[in-house]
Amino acid sequence: MESKELKFESRRTPLCCLHGVTASSQSLASQIGLDILKKGGNAADAAVAMAAALNVTMPTSTGIGGDAFCLFYDANSKSVKAVNGSGRAPSALTLEKALADGFSERFPQQHGHAITVPGTAATWVDTVDMFGSGKIVLSDLLAPAIQLAEEGHPVCQNTAYSLDKSKHLLLNPGNEGGRDWLIDGRAPKWGEVLKLPNLAKTFRAVATDGKRGFYEGRIAQSIVDVVQKFGGVMSLEDLKNHETTFPEAISVDYKGKRVWEIPPNGQGIVALMALNILEEFNLSELGHNSVEYLHKVIDALHLAFADAMWYVADTDKVNVPIDGMISKRYANERRTLMHPDKAIEGVDRGHPENNSSTVYFTVADEYGNACSFIQSNYMGLGSGLVPLGCGFTLQNRGCNFTLEEGHPNVVAPNKRPFHTIIPAMVTSATGDLLASYGVMGGFMQPQGHVQVLLNMLEFGMNPQEALDKPRFCIGPGHTGCSGSVYFEDGIPADILEKLKAMGHKCEGPVQGTDRLLFGRGHVITKGAWFLKSGRDDAVNDTNVWWAGTDPRGDGAACGY
Repeated sequence: MESKELKFESRRTPLCCLHGVTASSQSLASQIGLDILKKGGNAADAAVAMAAALNVTMPTSTGIGGDAFCLFYDANSKSVKAVNGSGRAPSALTLEKALADGFSERFPQQHGHAITVPGTAATWVDTVDMFGSGKIVLSDLLAPAIQLAEEGHPVCQNTAYSLDKSKHLLLNPGNEGGRDWLIDGRAPKWGEVLKLPNLAKTFRAVATDGKRGFYEGRIAQSIVDVVQKFGGVMSLEDLKNHETTFPEAISVDYKGKRVWEIPPNGQGIVALMALNILEEFNLSELGHNSVEYLHKVIDALHLAFADAMWYVADTDKVNVPIDGMISKRYANERRTLMHPDKAIEGVDRGHPENNSSTVYFTVADEYGNACSFIQSNYMGLGSGLVPLGCGFTLQNRGCNFTLEEGHPNVVAPNKRPFHTIIPAMVTSATGDLLASYGVMGGFMQPQGHVQVLLNMLEFGMNPQEALDKPRFCIGPGHTGCSGSVYFEDGIPADILEKLKAMGHKCEGPVQGTDRLLFGRGHVITKGAWFLKSGRDDAVNDTNVWWAGTDPRGDGAACGY
C-alpha cells in the first residue's frame, strides 16, 4: 500500500453528552466501553473492557503481551491516582550477559533480551480491583473482547496496513504462533473478518483465574518457551513475581491549570518540563503554528528530552531527580539557553537538584470519574513473537535499555526500562477535572501532549480541533527523539524554510500513512473551559462532557 493512499481528513465536531463518554482509535472498542458505562460500570471498568477489545482490533499497537499505565481521576476525593503496569527485565539479564552475547548498544527488535515481563494483564486486574465500581466482575468486562476474538471482526484500515507492513515478524521461522494473526499466511485485508481463538482462550484464562491465569501455568510456560527460543533468559519465576505499582502522579501548574503525568520510568516528565519552560512566553500572541511559536515549542522539547534521555529510569533502582526536573527554578535556568531567532545547537542535559505503535484511550462516567489509559507492545507488534497457543505478541520494551555502564537506564536484573507510553490529565487549581487526554506514538507522546494541550489552553480550540491540527515530531518516533524535526502536511512550506534559516533541521511535509509518525490522540474535557472568555460561543456548562478523537486513527468518541 502506497503511503499516500491513506488520507487523514476530518470535519468532525466534538461529541457532547451529559452522562458517560469514551474515545479510542477503534470504534468497536469505544462502543464496548460505552456499553459498560450504560450497565452501571465506571470509567475504570470501561477502560479495561476497551483495553481488551483493542488487543483484538488493533494488535499492531497493543496487547496483553505488552505494558500499560493509567491515571484515574476520583471525583469524590478530587484526586489523581497513578498505575504503573510496566514489566521488568528478567532476573538473569545482566549487563555482563548482554555484552557477552555480542550486544554493545541496544537489543534487536526480535531478540529474547528485548522482551520484558508483560505488565498489561496485571494492570487490567489491578485497575478493576483498585478503582472499579464493584458492580461488574472482570469476566463480564472481558466478555465483549472474547466474543470479538471468537466470532471474528472486520479488520480496520490502519490495522490491515500495519499488519501487512509487519508480517515478516510473524513469519519468522521458529515463530509458529505468529500465524494466529495471518490468514493463509498473509496479512488480512481491510474489511476481512479475522478470528483469534487462541487470544480468546488467553482472555478466558484471565477472566477465570485473574493474574494467576496469565503469570502461571500454560500461558506463562508458552511465554518463557518462545523468549528462550529467541535467545532470552526469562523464567517462570520472573513472570510469577511481577507486580503492578501505584506511584504518586506528578504534576506542574501551567498558567493556572494543573497538568498530570506518570512519573519515571515513564517519559511524561518531558511534557511537564517543556510546559514549565514555555510558561513564561505569551504563546497565544505568537499565533498557532507560526514560526516563532514552533521555534519555542521545539526548543523547549529539545531541552526536556536532553534531560529525560539521561535521568529517566526505574526509580526502584536509581535516584531520579524528579522534583528538581519539574521545578520552576530549573525551568528558569534551562529557558536561558533559548535564543529568540536561533535554534539551540548541541543540547546537553542539565543538572537538576532533587528536593526530596501504542493505544491510548480515555473514558469518563456519569459519576464524574475519568480514566486516562494507555497500553502498548512498542514498535507496533513489539517483538512480533507469539507464545504458542496464546494469540498475542510479546512487547520489546527492553529495546529502550541502554548498554552503557553507569547510565541510569542501563539494563539490570528486575529493572524497568525507560518507557514511552504515558497518559495525561488536567485539573483546575481547586482539583476539578478539566481533561483526560493523551497522544500515542513512541517518543512523539510527550510532544503530542504539549501540542494538543497548548491548542486548547493557548488558542481556545475544542478537543476535536486540537487533535485535527497538524503537528511536528522531533526524531523518528518509536526509535528516537533526536535529529531532524518532522512536520506534518498542513504546515506551510514557507514556515519550514524560515525554521531552517534559524538552524532547525526540518523534514516534510509528511503525508499519507507516514503521518502515523505524529501519533493518534483522544481528548475528553469536563465543560468547555478551553473557550476564551468573551467569545460569542463561550458557554461553559460543567455538566457537559466534550470529546474528540484523532482523524489519524479508525476510532470514534461515543457518549450518552
